[in-house]
Amino acid sequence: MIEPRQLSESVSMRVLRESDAAALAAAYVRNRAYLSPWEPVRPEEYYTETWQAADIASRLVAHEAGEGYPLGLFAGNTLVGRFNVAGIVRGPFQSAGLGYWVDSEYAGRGLASAAVQVIVEMAREELGLHRIEASTLLHNVGSQRVLLKAGFQQIGMAPQYLQIAGKWQDHYLYQAVLHDESV
Repeated sequence: MIEPRQLSESVSMRVLRESDAAALAAAYVRNRAYLSPWEPVRPEEYYTETWQAADIASRLVAHEAGEGYPLGLFAGNTLVGRFNVAGIVRGPFQSAGLGYWVDSEYAGRGLASAAVQVIVEMAREELGLHRIEASTLLHNVGSQRVLLKAGFQQIGMAPQYLQIAGKWQDHYLYQAVLHDESV
Protein backbone atom coordinates (compact mmCIF):
# COMPACT_ATOMS: atom_id res chain seq x y z
CA MET A 1 0.00 0.00 0.00
CA ILE A 2 1.35 3.39 -0.97
CA GLU A 3 1.25 5.81 1.96
CA PRO A 4 0.36 9.50 1.58
CA ARG A 5 3.34 11.70 0.73
CA GLN A 6 3.91 15.37 1.50
CA LEU A 7 5.14 17.13 -1.68
CA SER A 8 5.36 20.65 -0.31
CA GLU A 9 4.40 22.46 2.87
CA SER A 10 0.77 22.58 1.75
CA VAL A 11 0.34 19.83 -0.88
CA SER A 12 0.21 16.08 -0.36
CA MET A 13 -0.38 13.07 -2.62
CA ARG A 14 -2.39 9.97 -1.73
CA VAL A 15 -4.46 7.20 -3.27
CA LEU A 16 -7.89 8.50 -4.27
CA ARG A 17 -10.96 7.38 -2.33
CA GLU A 18 -14.53 7.10 -3.55
CA SER A 19 -15.32 10.01 -1.23
CA ASP A 20 -13.03 12.18 -3.43
CA ALA A 21 -15.48 12.07 -6.36
CA ALA A 22 -17.01 15.51 -5.70
CA ALA A 23 -13.56 17.10 -5.30
CA LEU A 24 -12.34 15.43 -8.49
CA ALA A 25 -15.41 16.53 -10.46
CA ALA A 26 -14.94 20.09 -9.16
CA ALA A 27 -11.27 20.02 -10.20
CA TYR A 28 -12.19 18.86 -13.70
CA VAL A 29 -14.86 21.57 -13.99
CA ARG A 30 -12.42 24.21 -12.71
CA ASN A 31 -9.70 23.07 -15.15
CA ARG A 32 -11.88 22.14 -18.14
CA ALA A 33 -10.54 24.79 -20.53
CA TYR A 34 -6.99 24.46 -19.20
CA LEU A 35 -6.89 20.67 -19.75
CA SER A 36 -8.80 20.55 -23.05
CA PRO A 37 -5.71 20.87 -25.33
CA TRP A 38 -4.01 17.97 -23.49
CA GLU A 39 -6.84 15.45 -23.01
CA PRO A 40 -9.40 13.50 -25.03
CA VAL A 41 -12.74 15.17 -25.74
CA ARG A 42 -14.91 14.29 -22.75
CA PRO A 43 -18.69 13.75 -22.62
CA GLU A 44 -20.61 16.23 -20.45
CA GLU A 45 -21.23 13.49 -17.86
CA TYR A 46 -17.46 13.22 -17.27
CA TYR A 47 -17.61 16.46 -15.26
CA THR A 48 -20.09 15.08 -12.73
CA GLU A 49 -19.58 13.54 -9.33
CA THR A 50 -21.44 10.43 -10.52
CA TRP A 51 -19.01 9.82 -13.40
CA GLN A 52 -15.96 10.47 -11.24
CA ALA A 53 -17.26 8.19 -8.47
CA ALA A 54 -17.64 5.34 -10.97
CA ASP A 55 -14.19 6.02 -12.42
CA ILE A 56 -12.55 6.09 -9.00
CA ALA A 57 -14.38 2.88 -8.02
CA SER A 58 -13.11 1.05 -11.12
CA ARG A 59 -9.57 2.33 -10.55
CA LEU A 60 -9.72 1.19 -6.92
CA VAL A 61 -10.66 -2.32 -8.11
CA ALA A 62 -7.51 -2.25 -10.28
CA HIS A 63 -5.59 -0.86 -7.29
CA GLU A 64 -6.74 -3.73 -5.06
CA ALA A 65 -5.60 -6.16 -7.77
CA GLY A 66 -2.16 -4.46 -7.86
CA GLU A 67 -2.75 -3.21 -11.41
CA GLY A 68 -2.87 0.54 -10.81
CA TYR A 69 -2.59 3.43 -8.41
CA PRO A 70 -5.03 6.35 -8.77
CA LEU A 71 -3.37 9.23 -6.94
CA GLY A 72 -4.61 12.70 -6.11
CA LEU A 73 -2.76 15.87 -5.16
CA PHE A 74 -4.43 17.75 -2.34
CA ALA A 75 -3.96 21.26 -1.00
CA GLY A 76 -5.88 20.80 2.23
CA ASN A 77 -9.20 19.30 1.10
CA THR A 78 -8.96 20.72 -2.43
CA LEU A 79 -7.94 18.27 -5.12
CA VAL A 80 -5.32 20.04 -7.27
CA GLY A 81 -3.97 17.27 -9.48
CA ARG A 82 -4.33 13.69 -10.60
CA PHE A 83 -1.65 11.10 -11.24
CA ASN A 84 -2.42 7.60 -12.51
CA VAL A 85 -0.02 4.70 -12.48
CA ALA A 86 -1.97 2.29 -14.67
CA GLY A 87 -1.69 -0.90 -16.65
CA ILE A 88 0.81 -2.55 -14.32
CA VAL A 89 2.06 -5.70 -15.98
CA ARG A 90 4.02 -8.22 -13.94
CA GLY A 91 6.00 -11.24 -15.10
CA PRO A 92 8.98 -10.53 -17.33
CA PHE A 93 7.71 -6.99 -18.17
CA GLN A 94 7.32 -5.41 -14.67
CA SER A 95 6.09 -2.17 -16.21
CA ALA A 96 3.41 0.50 -15.86
CA GLY A 97 2.18 3.64 -17.58
CA LEU A 98 1.96 7.10 -16.04
CA GLY A 99 -0.46 9.93 -16.76
CA TYR A 100 -0.96 13.16 -14.84
CA TRP A 101 -2.12 16.75 -14.65
CA VAL A 102 -1.89 19.59 -12.14
CA ASP A 103 -4.53 22.29 -11.53
CA SER A 104 -3.90 25.50 -13.46
CA GLU A 105 -3.65 27.45 -10.19
CA TYR A 106 -0.85 25.15 -8.99
CA ALA A 107 1.04 24.64 -12.27
CA GLY A 108 4.61 25.85 -12.48
CA ARG A 109 5.33 25.32 -8.78
CA GLY A 110 7.30 22.10 -9.17
CA LEU A 111 4.47 19.89 -7.89
CA ALA A 112 4.33 17.70 -11.01
CA SER A 113 8.10 17.20 -10.83
CA ALA A 114 7.95 16.36 -7.12
CA ALA A 115 5.04 13.95 -7.62
CA VAL A 116 6.63 12.16 -10.59
CA GLN A 117 9.90 11.78 -8.70
CA VAL A 118 8.03 10.26 -5.75
CA ILE A 119 6.11 7.96 -8.12
CA VAL A 120 9.37 6.77 -9.71
CA GLU A 121 10.77 6.00 -6.26
CA MET A 122 7.55 4.19 -5.25
CA ALA A 123 7.53 2.22 -8.51
CA ARG A 124 11.10 1.10 -7.83
CA GLU A 125 11.09 0.58 -4.07
CA GLU A 126 7.50 -0.33 -3.18
CA LEU A 127 6.07 -1.78 -6.38
CA GLY A 128 9.24 -3.51 -7.59
CA LEU A 129 8.73 -2.38 -11.19
CA HIS A 130 11.50 -2.46 -13.77
CA ARG A 131 10.23 0.45 -15.85
CA ILE A 132 7.56 3.10 -16.10
CA GLU A 133 6.48 4.77 -19.31
CA ALA A 134 4.76 8.02 -20.24
CA SER A 135 3.99 10.01 -23.36
CA THR A 136 3.57 13.69 -24.16
CA LEU A 137 2.28 15.69 -27.07
CA LEU A 138 5.20 16.97 -29.14
CA HIS A 139 4.57 20.56 -28.01
CA ASN A 140 4.09 19.79 -24.29
CA VAL A 141 7.51 21.03 -23.26
CA GLY A 142 6.52 21.45 -19.60
CA SER A 143 5.56 17.80 -19.23
CA GLN A 144 8.70 16.74 -21.08
CA ARG A 145 10.80 18.69 -18.55
CA VAL A 146 8.96 17.00 -15.68
CA LEU A 147 9.71 13.55 -17.08
CA LEU A 148 13.37 14.29 -17.89
CA LYS A 149 13.91 15.74 -14.40
CA ALA A 150 12.56 12.48 -12.91
CA GLY A 151 15.00 10.33 -14.90
CA PHE A 152 12.88 9.44 -17.91
CA GLN A 153 14.50 9.21 -21.32
CA GLN A 154 12.82 9.88 -24.64
CA ILE A 155 12.71 6.58 -26.54
CA GLY A 156 10.82 7.52 -29.66
CA MET A 157 7.93 9.26 -31.34
CA ALA A 158 4.61 7.57 -32.03
CA PRO A 159 2.67 9.04 -34.96
CA GLN A 160 -1.07 9.55 -34.33
CA TYR A 161 -0.65 7.86 -30.94
CA LEU A 162 -3.66 9.18 -29.01
CA GLN A 163 -6.83 11.07 -29.86
CA ILE A 164 -6.38 14.32 -27.96
CA ALA A 165 -8.54 17.43 -28.31
CA GLY A 166 -10.56 15.65 -30.99
CA LYS A 167 -7.75 14.59 -33.33
CA TRP A 168 -5.13 11.86 -33.53
CA GLN A 169 -1.87 13.42 -32.42
CA ASP A 170 1.79 12.43 -32.41
CA HIS A 171 3.43 11.83 -29.03
CA TYR A 172 6.96 11.52 -27.75
CA LEU A 173 7.44 8.31 -25.77
CA TYR A 174 9.45 8.23 -22.55
CA GLN A 175 10.54 5.56 -20.11
CA ALA A 176 12.39 5.38 -16.84
CA VAL A 177 14.27 2.13 -16.30
CA LEU A 178 14.17 1.62 -12.56
CA HIS A 179 16.48 -1.37 -12.15
CA ASP A 180 19.44 -1.27 -14.52
CA GLU A 181 20.90 -4.76 -14.34
CA SER A 182 23.39 -4.18 -17.15
CA VAL A 183 25.73 -2.30 -14.79
